[in-house]
Amino acid sequence: MAPRNIQVSEHSRPVLPRHTKLKYDETRQVWVILAPERVLAPDEISVEVLQLCDGVRSVAVIIDELAAKYAAPRDTIATDVVAMLQDLADKGFLTEVREKTS
Repeated sequence: MAPRNIQVSEHSRPVLPRHTKLKYDETRQVWVILAPERVLAPDEISVEVLQLCDGVRSVAVIIDELAAKYAAPRDTIATDVVAMLQDLADKGFLTEVREKTS
């Protein structure tokens, strides 16, 4: 079994763990990350990044997409995205897809 916490880099392919869901809470009108006995309400920018964390895109691709969308410096976006994803990974709200070895 792979460790739950990861070291986020531009090569990582982040994804929410199976037990965790990103869901829009109609009652509160906010996005939340639901995990067993835990709820986190990320800000709008974090939600946008998390919606791109599909286990297919690498962090580098996510950064490139956001830099193009917002016409922002890639280095600035990269620093912020990696830090945010690492924080979520450290709290157990994010993992990564790893290639299976035979």
